[in-house]
Amino acid sequence: MKEYKRMKSIIKLCCATGLLLGLFSCKNTSQSNLPIYGEREAVEKTVDGKQVIDTVYHTIPAFKFLNQDSAMISEKDFEGKVYIANFFFTHCPSICPTMNRNLLKIYTQYKDNDAVRFLSHSIDFKYDQPYVLKDYANKLGVSNDHWQFVSGTKADIYGIANQYLVYTAEDKNAPGGYDHQGYLVLIDKDKRIRGAYDGTNDEQVKKLMEDLPKLLNEAKN
Repeated sequence: MKEYKRMKSIIKLCCATGLLLGLFSCKNTSQSNLPIYGEREAVEKTVDGKQVIDTVYHTIPAFKFLNQDSAMISEKDFEGKVYIANFFFTHCPSICPTMNRNLLKIYTQYKDNDAVRFLSHSIDFKYDQPYVLKDYANKLGVSNDHWQFVSGTKADIYGIANQYLVYTAEDKNAPGGYDHQGYLVLIDKDKRIRGAYDGTNDEQVKKLMEDLPKLLNEAKN
């Protein structure tokens, strides 16, 4: 856990300085665009009969999860959308209430914007069944399907968390029995990670609210 958090700090430092560190990289394509998080790979391809080197960035892979309405959703429901993802559980006594209240502020502002979606993954695969997630969403104040709350198997949920670069784990010594990071992860329409913000930190949530319209503007171009 400490080592993983240390790596997250390195990633953030990488984005702040424009350096490439270890296996992870952040690419800022212009001064106005947000950085791109994650591993990247140089690949060779043919363009106009010439061999050129292109960069392939880390992307969120395909997924299928059951949502709060007992419907199966997948990455196809987020195609062409900018979205914010996080990881929580409904009976979380520590960071989740603050994190999701802060996410609610952003949802309230963008809930009628068809270009924006929200995706909350429950890491409690034992308790958080669809009807539990539905009750949680209703109490939180979610009024449409632009914010999805999903559950799945331990392997699927924890596996996708790794793809978002978010730490999640069962831990009997942690509050509520689960340990996880409270990042709000900003994903672009090409499924790339463009930011990770501490959902319990007001300044970082403010930064997310500043970065979201930048990414939406980038998506239009």
